Amino acid sequence: MSRLSPTRRTLLGGGLAVAGVGLLSARGFARGPTPAALPARTLAPATGEKQVSFTAAERSLRLMGPDRPASRVWTYADEPFHLVRLKQGETLAVDFENRLPEHTSIHWHGLRIPNDQDGVPYLTQPPVKPGKRHAYRFTPPDAGTFWFHPHCDTVAQLGRGLAGVMVVDGDETRAYDADVALVLKDWRLDEQTGDWLPFSTTRGALRAGTFGTVRTANAEVAPVIKLPAGGDCRIRILNFDSTRVGDLSFDGMEAAVVAIDGNPVPPFPLTDWRLGPAMRLDVVVRAPKAGGQGALVDYFSAKPVTLATFSGEGEDRPAQPFDPAPLSRGDIPEPKLKSAERLRLAFATAAGGKSALAAAGSDDALEQALLDSLCAAEKTNWSINGDSWPAGDHSRVPPPLFSLKQGRTYVAELSNETPHVHPIHLHGFTFKVLSSTRAGTPVHYADTVLLTPKERITIAFVADRPGDWMVHCHLIEHQETGMMGYVKVA
Repeated sequence: MSRLSPTRRTLLGGGLAVAGVGLLSARGFARGPTPAALPARTLAPATGEKQVSFTAAERSLRLMGPDRPASRVWTYADEPFHLVRLKQGETLAVDFENRLPEHTSIHWHGLRIPNDQDGVPYLTQPPVKPGKRHAYRFTPPDAGTFWFHPHCDTVAQLGRGLAGVMVVDGDETRAYDADVALVLKDWRLDEQTGDWLPFSTTRGALRAGTFGTVRTANAEVAPVIKLPAGGDCRIRILNFDSTRVGDLSFDGMEAAVVAIDGNPVPPFPLTDWRLGPAMRLDVVVRAPKAGGQGALVDYFSAKPVTLATFSGEGEDRPAQPFDPAPLSRGDIPEPKLKSAERLRLAFATAAGGKSALAAAGSDDALEQALLDSLCAAEKTNWSINGDSWPAGDHSRVPPPLFSLKQGRTYVAELSNETPHVHPIHLHGFTFKVLSSTRAGTPVHYADTVLLTPKERITIAFVADRPGDWMVHCHLIEHQETGMMGYVKVA
């Protein structure tokens, strides 16, 4: 058994008993164990189909509190951040209706599903216009914590709350005492009226993004969440924010990381964790004893911010050392590194302020003028490998960044050439994080990785499914002003 001393960010009582866990790095990673050390799945996959209906529409929500002005949010259901839960092996059939004043779609973030279900307007499907319906149908191959959101005018649609949680059950080796999804999101609100402030600003789009004025967890300001007293509880933390990176820690509670982006890792003690936009972290915590409290705190700001408080309710569980059960390992295709082809993706500022498409020209003078005004010039701030996908309306699809061969392994170096962070997301694949130049990163699987300034991260993945797959920064103002592209697998 290893035992950690209390710090200002974690108060660990009995210690975390995890065989083989090595020393912690400065970012809270455990060196040593890899996902291969996890137990095999013992539960048989489920079968059948789960049918759900979504209606994207404007609804009223009091984000600042019950006695404060209401705001007009956009959601998929009557409650914010609608939760869809199914068992691994089940097929999900979604009947989606758009009642918004603009077109939209649903991207299923982190899910390894067929390309025609990926939900990117113009690239994988036509946009769902106001008053129209669209059907999605797929079988998620992996258990874990995922989410879904729009992929056009994302800064405004996601800014208004259009997103949901997807949990695919089937990875637990021992039942936890509770399972809670916790969505973190800022809102750009006028705190006097509840009306929206501009979702994007020139300064934010050029730098670290435009931050919200109201911070919430599960659409509430600093909620109190009840947990079974003394129980071992799974907290699924999802960062739905368009901009904010959190430095997260649990105060007054023992905590261990068990999954990154929904992908299991051997449990290791959580000291603090940098969670960027679109990223997820599954943590097992020892709930406070009856009448006690603990908290999830963000230490990234100059002054720590309590995001949620947890209270112990009911009769205390019998006292025992904190030893959270690991999750079972997934079935991600293993990259063959010796035969891999190498790629390089450089994330940088845009050169010359013109998109690749605008520079290529158009046969239609009016179309070219509209393209220039909407997608290029001063609104094109960022690039990948020197190319920028047009900002705003991205209906004009550029050539792919790379053409990949189906079934082949690729090792990609992601390079941040800017002074700002970029959470980089690859659609359709779960990649293996191999190394970083800036942090003691363990080998783990993810779909989004946080590139810090001047950092280089090496990942590997098997291009096992054909189609056009997006790669982009998930700091939304960067995405919508040039830092997105796609790879073609055939």
